[in-house]
Amino acid sequence: MNDDKENIIVQKSYSFALQVINIYKQLIEQKEFVISKQVLRSGTSIGANVHEAVASESKKDFVHKLGIAVKEATETFYWLRL
Repeated sequence: MNDDKENIIVQKSYSFALQVINIYKQLIEQKEFVISKQVLRSGTSIGANVHEAVASESKKDFVHKLGIAVKEATETFYWLRL
């Protein structure tokens, strides 16, 4: 997408996903498998849902996809706090 460079939410969610992948790798090295998978799943899902929102076909779909991204961010925060 050409708009990715101009969309701060897309940029930040992608950057966050890369950081989550690094955290996942560190947790795996420490043999923490349960939390690592949860953090990876929810943390990378944020950006996936943001990308889906950007490509949405309607305002309603856009709002719905961003709502899912917010829920995934909240879940990721929970797993990171653990």
